[in-house]
Parts: sequence; C-alpha cells; structure tokens
Amino acid sequence: MKALTHEDQLTLLRQLSGMGSHGRAEGESEEAFPRTFYPVAEHARAFDPDVVLIIGPRGSGKTELFRAVIWRGLLPAIARHAPTVRLPPLEPARTTWLSGYPIGAGFPDARGLRRFVDEKGSSPEPTMELWFCYLVRSLRDHLDEEAKSSLNWMFSIQGGDAISNYEAFRRTGDSPLLALDRLDEKLHRTDSRIFIGYDELDTLGGAVWEVMNTGIRGLVAFWATYTRRWRRIRAKIFLRTDLFQRHATAGGADLAKLAANRAELVWGDRNLYAMLMKRVSNTSEELHEYCEATHIKFHEDTELYLVPDLTRAEQAKPFVDRLVGPYMGANIKKGLVFRWLLDHIRDGRGHALPRPLVRLIEEAARYELNSGGRIRPPRLLRPVSFRAALDVVSKEHVTQSTDEWPWLSGLRDRLSDDQVPWDRRQQVERRIAVNFDGSWGAQPEIRPPTKEPRELVDYLVEIGVFRARSDGRIDVPDLFLAGLGLKRKGGVRRR
Repeated sequence: MKALTHEDQLTLLRQLSGMGSHGRAEGESEEAFPRTFYPVAEHARAFDPDVVLIIGPRGSGKTELFRAVIWRGLLPAIARHAPTVRLPPLEPARTTWLSGYPIGAGFPDARGLRRFVDEKGSSPEPTMELWFCYLVRSLRDHLDEEAKSSLNWMFSIQGGDAISNYEAFRRTGDSPLLALDRLDEKLHRTDSRIFIGYDELDTLGGAVWEVMNTGIRGLVAFWATYTRRWRRIRAKIFLRTDLFQRHATAGGADLAKLAANRAELVWGDRNLYAMLMKRVSNTSEELHEYCEATHIKFHEDTELYLVPDLTRAEQAKPFVDRLVGPYMGANIKKGLVFRWLLDHIRDGRGHALPRPLVRLIEEAARYELNSGGRIRPPRLLRPVSFRAALDVVSKEHVTQSTDEWPWLSGLRDRLSDDQVPWDRRQQVERRIAVNFDGSWGAQPEIRPPTKEPRELVDYLVEIGVFRARSDGRIDVPDLFLAGLGLKRKGGVRRR
C-alpha cells in the first residue's frame, strides 16, 4: 500500500467512525448485515437440532444469530465456517425457520400480557397454554386441512388479544395437540423439520419483572414438556444468561435435560478481534487495503464477503500496532494497546463483547476527526482517543442497557458522583437503600429485580455491572463506570 497522506488518514477515520450502526444488530441495514456478521464456529452449535436453549449475556450476539438464521437464511454460510458442528439439513425445502417471538401484531403487547397475568395468575400453566396457542398460530400455514378447519375460529381472533386467544384455545380441546402431532408425523415422513425461534424475551411485560418472569417460565416449561413429544417441531429459545439463571431453571427432569444441553454464546479474544477485522475490512476497499498491509489473510465468502483467517488473537496485533502503536503511552508501563482494548470493555465477570469493541473504535476515530486527525502515518488513532471514547461507550452502554434493565437509571441516580471502589456494607448498600421501595425509573412501576439492597448488589455482581474484589470491596468496571456517573483515580490521561 502506498504511503498514507493526511487526506488518506481523514478518509480512513471517517470510514472507521461509521463502520457499524452503533454496533447493534438491530440497527444494521439488510444490505450491511452479511458484511458485518462474523460466523463464530462455536456459536453454530445453537442450531444443533437437539439444542433448545441458547444462553448468552447482554450484547453476546443472540439477536444477531437469530436474525442471521431465522430472518436471513444464512445457516448454510455459517456451516461453511463450522464444519464439525452437527446441523439440520441446509436445504430450504427440508428445514423451515419461523419466528415465534417477536412477531409484532401477531402477539399481545406488554399491557395485554400484563392483563393476562393479572387475570390468570403467575403460575406457569396458563402461560404454557398461551404459548401453545401462539405456536399453533405460527404454524397455521403448515397444518393439514382438518386442523385448519377445526381451529378456524381460533385463527379468526386477532393475535394481540391474549385473553380471547387463550379462551378460544381452551375451548378447542385436544385439537391443537392432535394437529401438531400429525404435523410432526408428516415432517418425519418427509425427513423435514420446522424450527421456531424466540428472541427478545426480556421485552415481555415491559418494565414489570413479574410478568416477564411468568412469560419466560411458561415458555421454557412448555418446550421442556413437548420437546420429547415432537422430534421434528423444535424450538430455539434465545435467552439472556441472567434471565435463564433466575427465571427459567425451576422445573423437573425434562427441564433439567433441556438446560443441560444448552448452547452458550461466549466470545474469546480471537473471535472478538476476528469480528473487528471483518467489520473493518468490509467497510471499504481502502480499509481492506489498510488491513491487508499487516499481512492478515482473508478469504472471500460468497454470502459473508471478506472473512479474516485468524487462528490466534495475537495474529491481529500487527493491525492494532499499525492503527494505534504498541503502547498506551510512551512505553510498556502504560500497557499494551492490544490488551487494553479488550480489558477496558470487559464487564465485571471478565467478559468482553462485540458491541462495545466496535463502538470504542468508532468513537476513537470520531475523536481524532474532531481533533484534526494529525498523527504520523500509518497510524490513525492515539491512546488518548480511546480514553475519551471509553467514557462515551460507557454512557451509551448504560443508556442502552436500560432497555433490558429499566431500573438501571434508578441505580445511576443513587450512585452517581461517587468514587470507586466501595466498602460494600458501609457505602454501596447504604446508597442503594435510599428510597429502595420507590420508583427506579421514568415509570412508577419500575422496580429492581430483588427485594432488598444486599440481594441487588449480589445480582449486579452476577450480571457484571459490579465486580467483587478479593478484599471484599465492590468495584465497577470501566464499561459501566462513566455511564453510572462514577469515577476512579488513575488511568490513561484524557487530554
């Protein structure tokens, strides 16, 4: 590649600053999605026919996987990068992928589901039957004529009316069960399969945790019961790790078997850097040339475009060194950039995830553009740009997290303007206890998922918002620090 001019640097920085829709699968355009999606071989196990539960923390790529396979039909492309994983037949004629949730107007909204739970109670049985009803509705086009006739009245009800659908389902007796039994037998005869995917389950019930809890327990209990009955009608339930641990693990032997065979979405350093390299290289020809100058190999996939060939995370270090330089300061005492990038976006459990990494690069590039982008080529970014970007990423991460943890804004109000680490009992629990029984968000009903401050601290450690130190104090990782309005001494200079 020719020597970079200042204009070349500005062009590359502009491209880096806009290489992803804020790192969110939900924001990627249909055209851009295959270019940005990175096929993690280990994640392909989610589509093993016998796996029902797919577990991962917030931001681990559950929605991206759901979208790639169930909406975009990219499983054949993923299979090319996971040759040892057991998968269903890849031919569309033999394997059908459907969405069971979200399905828009075909399912009740949060208010409708709250009314259902208020009327029917929080025991799992009514919610199991409700999910059964909506499964039948999702499979309507695949049922035989006998089933369509006997269930026609139920199908005539609008999907948003949970109570009417539930009552109609109950009046049909055994017809829904027998209809799906016949469908499963037909699929067996034709060596075909239907998979129904469930994602975004944290939106069930809106901000009311009890309703979401009831909905998740009912769904998991339903499929724990019927997975053994139907061999060709199968579910794929994408569930946040904390919701699985707290709301989906109570049950009998069937549920234990379902949980034991779950797939977990984990991102190692190699896959994180490979994801980043794929996204950068597919943003523009100029950025691809910039990557190739570090001798990283790519192969071109007919559907997923340029895919980096990384067998170890360290193979991405020449790219990072070219982009920033090796150190976060004048020498190694300030840390290696290659390690710093991931270490400072890890949550309290030590997990680094794709979305914050992408946003860190984007915001660092934006900072350099606003600063004039004057740095000795071929480097594009300075360590100081990452320090500034990290605060932006943290604030954005906390704001976006309130979509799934709406009570997080109440936590921020109770903790902001403080300095970490804290003594657990004397500092953090005492501050959290302030107006604990009051509202924790914009709506009066928003409450934390626990009944007392001590339990909430445990939960925050569990989900990675807090980190328990070996000396018993409570710390907050950089990923949440600025977003919660908190401070810590030391670190890379900001200006």
